[in-house]
Amino acid sequence: MATVDLSQFHKTFFEESLEGLDAMEAALLALDSGSADHELVHTIFRAAHSIKGGAATFGFADVAAFTHVAESLLEEVRSGRRAVDAGLTDLLLRSVDCLRAMLARTARGQPVADAASEALRIELTQLVAGEAAPAPAAAQAGATAVDGWDIRFVGLPHLLRSGHEPLRLFRELQQLGRLEVLRAFVGDAVAADFSTLDPGECHLGWELRLHGAVARPDLDAVFEWLDGDCELAIAPLAAVEPVAPSPEPAVAAPAAAREASAAGHADGGSIRVGIDKVDALIDMMGELVITQSMLNDIGANFDLSQLERLREGLAQLERNTRELQDSVMRIRMLPIGTVFNRFPRLVRDLERKLGKQVKLELHGEHTELDKTVLEKIGDPMVHLVRNAIDHGLELPRQRRAAGKPEAGTLRLDAHHEGGNIVVRISDDGAGLNHERIRAKAVERGLVPPDQPLGDDEIAALIFEPGFSTAAQATDLSGRGVGMDVVRRNVRDLGGSVGVKSVAGQGSVFTIALPLTLAIIDGLVTAVGGERYIVPLISIVESLRLPADAVRRTAGGGEVFRFRDEYLPVIRLHRAFGCADAVTEIGRGIVVVVEDGGQRVGLLVDELVGQQQAVIKSLEKHYRQVQGVSGATIVSDGSVALIVDVGGVVRLGRCSGKAA
Repeated sequence: MATVDLSQFHKTFFEESLEGLDAMEAALLALDSGSADHELVHTIFRAAHSIKGGAATFGFADVAAFTHVAESLLEEVRSGRRAVDAGLTDLLLRSVDCLRAMLARTARGQPVADAASEALRIELTQLVAGEAAPAPAAAQAGATAVDGWDIRFVGLPHLLRSGHEPLRLFRELQQLGRLEVLRAFVGDAVAADFSTLDPGECHLGWELRLHGAVARPDLDAVFEWLDGDCELAIAPLAAVEPVAPSPEPAVAAPAAAREASAAGHADGGSIRVGIDKVDALIDMMGELVITQSMLNDIGANFDLSQLERLREGLAQLERNTRELQDSVMRIRMLPIGTVFNRFPRLVRDLERKLGKQVKLELHGEHTELDKTVLEKIGDPMVHLVRNAIDHGLELPRQRRAAGKPEAGTLRLDAHHEGGNIVVRISDDGAGLNHERIRAKAVERGLVPPDQPLGDDEIAALIFEPGFSTAAQATDLSGRGVGMDVVRRNVRDLGGSVGVKSVAGQGSVFTIALPLTLAIIDGLVTAVGGERYIVPLISIVESLRLPADAVRRTAGGGEVFRFRDEYLPVIRLHRAFGCADAVTEIGRGIVVVVEDGGQRVGLLVDELVGQQQAVIKSLEKHYRQVQGVSGATIVSDGSVALIVDVGGVVRLGRCSGKAA
């Protein structure tokens, strides 16, 4: 009798299990907020029961054993033998986090149970047995005699680009106790030819030993900001020597697992598609087949009398192709609610950590955007939410003194605006301290002491690299590696981020993003014999300037007056080295573009027309080119480069001539 290979169902199990854990967490947070809905308890129990059954079926014994104990505790709650309180909710939320980490290790084929999961399983078992529950694992580690910690830290390639510096982390560890570097090593993925290595990437890992009675929360605080930027494994020295310690995202392992679930659960290479989207795709394919059949018939019997019919057929083909394109793109569209869903837990944890009260409001969760954009927008939003709670919202006593409710309001809103998606993170806190920001900027030499700055210009300073007004660094803020990373990540997505703030009333951070990274609407321009496409999202206006409208600056640059301000002129033929281009301002066209609140004028020969561009990566097929975000094929079959507006602005600054 043939046996069934159960491994083919593993992917589905992991996806459904992570969805079940998301449902458990949402229900636990609802119970924690005071809801008395008994159906929430049933939801939690059913999710745990399904995970236990699936784990047992596929032979994942450690996951099944852990979930069995959690299910026993939930059965007591469901039957009314045990009341739900804050302590029980905390314990079950920790269990959800632990299960996420265990499933992640299972999916990677690594040892599933570790010291932390075993300690939590024992805690659950003792609680079910009616014994006094021990202190949480983290508290135990800080209260009992722990000689120190073994730490395995492996930086992911993008670690340095995220603004992190391993040496700074090591210095912070040295302040906690005596730090011993056991081994430094090079990652497995490093090429044999060192000349091909990118110096901007991190390829190193370290095995460290921290000696001393260091509490686990203090140790976790050092790595708080590195979620998703490193692989980390931490084990107490008093524990049994681990078998081949596996690198895992320790500080926020549940967040990493939740990241995977938001991107399609367990495997970022797949998404779930609603049947309505599949039906629409099939319908459009049917229309396309009909059009193709009509055009084939015209081609087989063509004469001049068929010319009008041919034109109609081509117009119908264009409509069908556009609708088919829209249907295909909709398949990649996912609701932003998959990102929003992580924030109730994050807000709850920060409330308790900072002693603040926060009312979270979510709006526009069903707004859809491309899966690729969705995967990359999570980290910038986490930074902004953390900063809003840590910096923006005041403590309850401060809010009372200001005549505000004790609970601050944090609002996340998403909606479509033109061809973009706009996400706003707003709070009713203290707002940005413009005086302190200006003083810090002057201290760091970012602005001259006598330079007048508007409110928007002062607010934009918080996005400068390393900028922070915090008097003391904490595990949440003050390290100066947050807002500049947010701006860079959003710009990498072809979007922009800005802030508006009113002292005493709060702040609003606005992120504008393209709906998809695969296709953009652009303006085709001619520069010499080349074609360049400028994204419409960046264009403010196009105009023809008389020669005397442009003035030269002392540094050799050029500026022109545009709506009561002077903007620099960047000549694209100089930036990209194009021959035979128009060099006289009066004969060319100036396209005013905006990036990060800064406007510049791009001088081109002429405007060819508007076109949707299917973006092809230059970096993938050639190499990265500053000022160019990709390439596409225009209607005549030639290749056109897509202008990276932010990159061109930076290219102009580096040239020393604003061009």
